[in-house]
Order: sequence, then C-alpha cells, then structure tokens
Amino acid sequence: MKKTFFIKGMHCASCVYTNEKALKAISGVKDAVVNLATNKATVESSGQILEEDISHAVKGVGYEAIFDKQSASAEATADKEKQKELTQLKVKSLTSLFLGLLIVWGSFPGIMNFAPVFLKDFYLQFILSSIVQFWAGWQFYQATIPALKNRLANMDTLVALGTTVAYVYSVLVVFFPAIFKSAGVEAMPYFDVSAIIIALILLGRYLEAKAKAGTSEAIKKLIGLQAKTARVIRAGKEFDVAIEDVKIGDVVRVRPGEKIPVDGMIIEGESSIDESMVTGESMPVDKKKGDKVIGATINKSGSFLLKAEKIGRDTMLAHIIQLVEEAQASKAPIQRLVDIISSYFVPAVIILAVGTFTGWYVFGPTPVFIHAMLNAIAVLIIACPCAMGLATPTAIMVGTGRGAEIGVLIKDAASLETAHKIKTVIFDKTGTLTKGKPAVTDVTKFSIFNFQFSKEEMLKMAASVEKNSEHPLGEAIVKKAESEKLYLIKVNKFKSITGKGVEGIVDGKKVYVGKLLKQEPDPEGEKLKNEGKTVVYVYVEDKLAGLIAIADTIKETARETISILSKMKIETYMITGDNKQTAQAIGKQLGIKKENVLAEVLPQDKEKKVRELKNDDKNIVAFAGDGINDAPALAAAHVGVAMGSGTDVAIEASSITLVNKDLRSVVRAIELSRKTMRTIRMNLFWAFFYNIILIPVAMMGKINPIFASGAMALSSISVVTNSLFLKKQKI
Repeated sequence: MKKTFFIKGMHCASCVYTNEKALKAISGVKDAVVNLATNKATVESSGQILEEDISHAVKGVGYEAIFDKQSASAEATADKEKQKELTQLKVKSLTSLFLGLLIVWGSFPGIMNFAPVFLKDFYLQFILSSIVQFWAGWQFYQATIPALKNRLANMDTLVALGTTVAYVYSVLVVFFPAIFKSAGVEAMPYFDVSAIIIALILLGRYLEAKAKAGTSEAIKKLIGLQAKTARVIRAGKEFDVAIEDVKIGDVVRVRPGEKIPVDGMIIEGESSIDESMVTGESMPVDKKKGDKVIGATINKSGSFLLKAEKIGRDTMLAHIIQLVEEAQASKAPIQRLVDIISSYFVPAVIILAVGTFTGWYVFGPTPVFIHAMLNAIAVLIIACPCAMGLATPTAIMVGTGRGAEIGVLIKDAASLETAHKIKTVIFDKTGTLTKGKPAVTDVTKFSIFNFQFSKEEMLKMAASVEKNSEHPLGEAIVKKAESEKLYLIKVNKFKSITGKGVEGIVDGKKVYVGKLLKQEPDPEGEKLKNEGKTVVYVYVEDKLAGLIAIADTIKETARETISILSKMKIETYMITGDNKQTAQAIGKQLGIKKENVLAEVLPQDKEKKVRELKNDDKNIVAFAGDGINDAPALAAAHVGVAMGSGTDVAIEASSITLVNKDLRSVVRAIELSRKTMRTIRMNLFWAFFYNIILIPVAMMGKINPIFASGAMALSSISVVTNSLFLKKQKI
C-alpha cells in the first residue's frame, strides 16, 4: 500500500534524509521516498498507516505533512506554501544582509573608522544582531532542536551551533566585560560574524529555491495537453461532450485540425496524424480503417470516426503522466559530503570542548573557571562550521550563475553535483540530435524522360502541385522550392489520391508526386532509403522524371558533440521510435556505435531503457530530449537535459535546460559540474584547514576567543573568494 503526501519546510538534502529516516521508523513502513523537487513523500507499507502517525513522525523532526483531506487541493496548498516560503526567504535574507553590513561597518577594523558613532555602539549591534539571530535565523533552531532530539546532525545543526557560539560570546562581552578583562582578554564582540553568516546562507537558500521553483509544473502541463471535449455519435446523433463523459465503445468523430480526444481505432475514414506530441517523431503517420490512434495527437487532414478503446487513466498520455510521477518520486537525493562529515563533526567538537573545559578546570591555573570557559569557547569558535555551511551553497550559487551565462540552466544543486560523474548520455533523436522537421535533402532528375528540363524545373513542378496539399512532406517540398526562390505555377485539376500521392496539370503537363507507381528499377531511391530518408517520386506525363528525398536533418553541432563526449570517455546512445534502417543510418552519420542505436522504442519504453542502463551503480546516466514523450525518461535519468527549443513539459521534467539550443552545451554542463565540484572540495578543505590546525592549539590555551573568531571569519572569506573564482573559469 502506498500513500503520497506533501511535506512543508524542506530546503536541502539533509531535510530529505531526516524525513526519510523518521518515516522509515514508523511501524509497518517498508520504504519511504522523499522528493525535494516536488516536496512530495511516498510511503510504502505492508498495511494501513494512519495519517496521524505520519504527521507525528514528520512533526517530530521539525516539518509538516499535508494530506488531501486537509485541503480541496493539497497540491494547490503546497504551491502556495512554496511561494510563501520563497517570499519569506527573500525578505529575511535581504533584511539580515542589510543589518549584518551595518554591524560590519561599525565593528570591522579599518572601515569602522568611517562609520557613524551610533553604529559603533555595542548595544545597538546587540539589538541588530539579535534580530538576525532569532528572527531571520530562527529556522535553523526549528530544524536543529527536533534533529538533536532524534540524535541527528545536519547543516542546520552546524549553522545554529556556530552562529550561536559567536552570538553568545559577543553578548557576554557586551554585558559582562569585566570577566574578560580580568582574564586579560580585550572585551570585543563579534556580532558581525554570526549576522553575516546567517544572511549569506539564507541568501544562498533563496537563490537555490528560486532556481528550482516550478519544477512540479510538468504534470500540470501534461494534463493540459488532453482534449477538453469530444464529438460523440450516439443513437444517430452527433453532439459534443466533456472528455470525462466519453465511454469505452463510443464512436467519436475527429475533424481536420482537431486533437484526438481518446485512444481508439479508426472505423471509418483515413487521415495523416501528427503524433509528435506523444511519440516525438516529426514525420506524420498515415492512418486508415483498423489503425490505432493516440489521444492528444493532432489530426492533420481528413475526417474519420474512431471507436474509443481507452479513456481516462488508461490512455497513453495518462500512462506517460504516471511514469513521470513515479520517476520523479523515485529520484533519490544526493547525500552531500558535508552532511556526512557534519554528523560526526558536531558531536566530536562538543566532546572536545567539554574535554577542554574539564581539563583546564581540573589542571588549569586560577581562576580555573574563567580559563576553562574561555578555552572551551575558543575551541567551539575555532571549530565553528560557518565556512562549512558556506562551502557548498556559495559554489552552487556561482556555478548556476555561470551556467546561465553560457546557456545552461541548472534547476537544482543535486543535478550540478551529479553531472560531473556522468558516464553515459542517451540522446533522443528527433528534435535533439536532429532538427525535428522534415526537409528536402536530395533532388534527382532522371535522364529517361523525353522532355529536357532541369532539376530546378522538376522541383518547381512538384512544389506547384504540393502547394495544394496539406501533407507535411508536401510542405517540405514547397519550402525547398521557396528557399531556392522558384516561382510556383497555378495548378489545374488538382487531385489527392488516397494512400499514394497528389496530381495536377502544370503548364499543360500532368504531374504526379507520391509513391512509386510501377515496379521500375530504382537504385538511387533504394540508396537514399538506406540512408534513412523518405523518397517521393515525380512523374510527368506518366513517366518517371525524378525523385525528391526528404529527411529529418541532423543538427549542425550534433557530430561535434558526440565526438567530444567520446574523447571524454563518455558513452553515447541514440534512442528513437523510428525504424531500425533510418536510425542506424543517422547513428552512422553521427558516429554512434551501431549497438548503441536504440530504434523502434515506444514512448513508454524510453524510461525503461534509461532504468536498464542505470542498473549498474557506477553508470551515471544522463538523458537529453525535447518531446513530451521524453518526460518520463528525463525524470528517470540521474540527470535530465532538455533542449530549450523543446516542449514545456520536457523542460519542466528535466534538471538541466540548454537555453541556447546548442548541443555542445551538454559538454559545457558536464564541464561546469566538474569545475564546481572541484571548487566545493577546495572550499571544504579551507573550511577544515583552520579547524584541524588550530583546534589542538586552542585546546592548549594558546588562542583566545577573539583570535578564534578572526580565524573563523577568515575561513569563511576564503571559501567565498574561492567560489567567486568560478566566474573566471573558461567553460
């Protein structure tokens, strides 16, 4: 039994880990998956789990569960909560940054000489810092207290501990300066440290939350694709009904230009169907009596009757929606290195501080309490994890900003962290590796025709006839003629021959464009077909005059992208619903291994192929696509890459969007991830460098709290500065 609900208040991978651990502890729960992007949690149990138990477990670690029964629309409620939290984060981050800078101006050596006298007042700094600490920074305590009760340590624990130590030390300095002076320590508060750290971390969270806002829109947009009404025939009468009222077995009329309302079978008539919205393939498919049609696809020409076979949740579109939901829910968040370290680091620091206090209290000089307290505070401050709290978010902030500059839109930090480990990239063919629109690639004139005319004249005659057709292949021929600035001729006696082609009288000559009419030798046509092209034949006065080849052409940067990825030791695959012959021909042109060309793959099976390749734990898989049918695969991959020219649904379901539509940006995204992760590792080194070197020194009483605070601030500055270097990196 599965139960899905929303969780309010999550903002990082630690939140996911904390909630999953709490939910898995409920009696009867077999598994719990929490999704940060959608703020949804799915609990799988062997029996009935009470919502009260779930609410209690989630509340116990500092969050709130929202169920359907609590609102007419739980999703709408969750969306409002997201917007509310985003607004609050913005206000708190900007306010705390402003107040923190005022404190810095009035207390930081050098610049404080130019500050107004009132800003140098310690009591004013105390008031401003208290606002930041307990209003803006209250959320750190909200998550820390329940986490500690459950014996967990996360980023909030680190930030709360570090800033609280700096804040409390400063409060003691302001209100009890004599204690420090008696110990020979200068009474100098460091409110600026706690205030600025809280401000920067909140600002980072706000920017990260804003970057991933709207990722849950994919499902809504998929649902919006389905037709709203259907024209049914009942008891000999035709009338429009809401899509929800269509029943299995109903006869439905579909007119030219309309969306097909449900999945079914044509029982009368024929047409050309644009299935690109579901299959991703640009070439329209001719359908006749007995053929299956898919709901939400578009009827390009002709009117037909279909018998409804699948409705509601059973349609292919509904199935795709379900796959996207399941793929998104199964996305495990990345366990950040910082979270692992922090779970051991915080308890270790507390133990060291207690040990320092005890050692100095028992063996130290008089006054023993003062020395013990100051040295214990020095240990806590020198080990303050503020720089560790900034290590990841500052690098992520700069990295995502740099990505936007080069046309790579990163939806969330998890994607940026994962992309550097990519071993396999699966490319959808249509609209990703290819342009997604049929275009004329070859025009061949045969010499067997008695009349003398050029290829241009043959193309002009064919385009003149096709100008009267609605078929997409005809549109490609007309566009080719127009691109070569050929003047089209008026056609008389135009006729569309079902299942074959079109004909008409052009300049007194009968011209036919379509399928091969006779079994004639055609080595040129066969050669082009083997290259994955669709061949259209041109007859003039019933004699074969030539042929026109049409194909979905490869993007200019596709070959270069595949070549670069191969040099990076990254395996490339191409996946398509097209036939094997066409797929292999295109794969060969691109330089993709024959065995890596996955052809005739149904929309619902793309996601399965991704999962098959993901079975190897070491194989990090990226999927690049642009169609609605790609959404499940994009969501199922470790990293989903959507083309900026693709559908909104594909873009929303992905974690990285190539805004500039340049395929080489796939390489740039991987390179950006590598350099960002390198920066994060360097940040963590700087964050711990002072701790590892200076904690033993502080334990020996060789560092006072003021110096410790300075070292802590310096480590934070080092981390931020190192992150800013990312802006100058060549990617």
